[in-house]
Amino acid sequence: MKPLLAALLLALVAVPAMAGDAVDTTFVNTQGPHPFNVRDLVMMDRVSDPQLSPDGRYAAFGVRSTDYAANKGINAVYVLDLTQGGQPVKVQDKAGSARWSVDGRSLYFVAPAKGVAQLWQLDMGRKEGLNLAKHAAAVQVSHTPLDINDYKLSPDGKRVLLSYEVFTDCATLDCSKQRVDARDKDKASGTLYTKLFVRHWDTWANGRRNQLYVASFDGKGQLPAEPTLLSRGIDGDVPSKPFGDESEFAFSPDGRSVYFDARIAGNSEPWSTNFDVYQVPVDGSAVPKSLTADNKAWDADPVLSPDGKTLYYLAMKTPGFEADRFAIMALDLATGAKHEVDPQWDRSAGSLTISADGKTLYATTDDNGQHPLFAIDAASGKVSQLVDDGAVEGYSMAAGKLVVARDDLKRPADLYLAAADGSDLKQVTHFNAEDLKNVKVGDFEFFNFKGWNNETVQGYVVKPVDYQPGKTYPVAFIIHGGPQGAMSNEWSYRWNPQTYAGQGFAVVTVNFHGSTGYGQAFTDAISGDWGGKPLEDLKLGWKAALDKYSFLDGNRACALGASYGGYMTYWIAGVWNQPWKCLVDHDGVFDARSMYYDTEELWFEEKENGGTLFDHPQNYEKFNPVNHVKDWRVPMLVVHSGNDFRIPITQGLGAFTALQRRGIPSELLTFPDENHWVLKPHNSVQWHDAVNAWLKQWTATDAPKAASN
Repeated sequence: MKPLLAALLLALVAVPAMAGDAVDTTFVNTQGPHPFNVRDLVMMDRVSDPQLSPDGRYAAFGVRSTDYAANKGINAVYVLDLTQGGQPVKVQDKAGSARWSVDGRSLYFVAPAKGVAQLWQLDMGRKEGLNLAKHAAAVQVSHTPLDINDYKLSPDGKRVLLSYEVFTDCATLDCSKQRVDARDKDKASGTLYTKLFVRHWDTWANGRRNQLYVASFDGKGQLPAEPTLLSRGIDGDVPSKPFGDESEFAFSPDGRSVYFDARIAGNSEPWSTNFDVYQVPVDGSAVPKSLTADNKAWDADPVLSPDGKTLYYLAMKTPGFEADRFAIMALDLATGAKHEVDPQWDRSAGSLTISADGKTLYATTDDNGQHPLFAIDAASGKVSQLVDDGAVEGYSMAAGKLVVARDDLKRPADLYLAAADGSDLKQVTHFNAEDLKNVKVGDFEFFNFKGWNNETVQGYVVKPVDYQPGKTYPVAFIIHGGPQGAMSNEWSYRWNPQTYAGQGFAVVTVNFHGSTGYGQAFTDAISGDWGGKPLEDLKLGWKAALDKYSFLDGNRACALGASYGGYMTYWIAGVWNQPWKCLVDHDGVFDARSMYYDTEELWFEEKENGGTLFDHPQNYEKFNPVNHVKDWRVPMLVVHSGNDFRIPITQGLGAFTALQRRGIPSELLTFPDENHWVLKPHNSVQWHDAVNAWLKQWTATDAPKAASN
């Protein structure tokens, strides 16, 4: 459960989603004012990846719209003139990852050409001002046989870093392409593996690695068919799989060197978080050199000072711990001396960038239920908050301006413009305004209570959209995943509390010990204690919410969660089932024993359980839900997907078998084409319809009482 995600937890199937009744996933465009629902959710435009032009006048960004009939999202590039205001202009359809040229007169982006993702350039117009309404057609500038994964332009605009997935023993991209084609034509389907990863996240290993290349533009702005390999000899992925991006590599300001981070794979990749930052000459004349080999934990996201003298990067201190605090480190490239920039800041930095004068670093991070943008003084380490409430999902700075993609619990992301110090923040795009004015969403409020060991713990409640004082409402008690994550003041396209508020439910959630944004000790507290302190917090948080909010009907409540939240749902089914009328478990851990040998990222299991299963079996048994099946009694909906390799589907199948054999009312919803998340529009609608139907069935005033054998 990678923290990038900090990030870090959702096609129609051939069988009905619920026993006896197929769920209708037909899209109906609700007209007029109405409670927010999943059909509103899947059709929203998703704004992301803001990029300011060098002069700060224009913002380029991505927008994903939904083609519901085709069951997919469509990405496009938009540009907004920040001096003129008005509506953003779509400048390129079916494209993404837009980046400005050095002179700001053109945009680069990635889009398909004959089915292969290539780099394109879009000339935007005159030097004195871009012509957004009328511009030349985009020109394809790369012509390689393989998809571009990620790219980054050099500071002088003469070169570009490119990432491709290749066979590392191939000398050319074309060699890798020919081998891929040969495999596709081979009638034998077997694959022989000699080491892990055999599969990762949702993909079976194919023998290829993401590798980093560099290419120079010729006099006509074109790139050569064969770029130069920079990550020579690196048995690892640049950027990392499955969620790495261009933040993992960078040019030096003079363009002579390239820096990137990578984990050397070997046979230990599944139980190692030992990423190092490497330096390599831009011409590829030498093999990469590790600059952080002394740290056996995670080093990531290199950022160079404008004068090229200092390398800033993020570093963890605990090997094998993906949720350790990311400190901001500074490396003097002349002397090799290193120091931590922000030792007094008890937060884990992410999305690291630097100001044009090199005096200020910027980072986002979870912080007390928010996900703000911070400025860190590079000399003193002093931290100040630039954008406070809500969640900053992306940002860009240029010419004294700051643009952020920001969302919160009541609205999806839009762009906001501010001065570089975060002042005068104002919304400048309104992509879902017409739809939002017709939907009703629930108000929310954070609350604090005394949790485990009498320590302060935070949660929040969301009122039903049709809340009326004096009435009581059934409750959806949502348990977040990670487990080192948080339910924050941010918008979600998976576990969005407003989809439950729109169905007439109040929502309660608790950021129990193990959650991020409350200090590293609070985050660390869950390791080795999955069913201990977090359960105590959930119990005390549930009581605190009932005591504080009289509109919560504690006799009509269901608990639901995914990933670690799914684990906790199985756990409370055996050890804290008294309050709940029903349970919903999405991709949860049912049996800690089999989970260890079935999952892929073993570093997670070994850190959370104090070592391997074969050396420390008692640790895996201490809080193992499978050992309490005899005490299960609450009706449960189990959801698990076929391409979830993080928590494999056998976990959900095992739980459903236990429920059925115990005679407990239960249903199983499975998506053969989804991973740890449910992403496709039709599947998302089906998921929400099935979950909401289950909640309503068991929280109705005349709901039947469950009985087990």
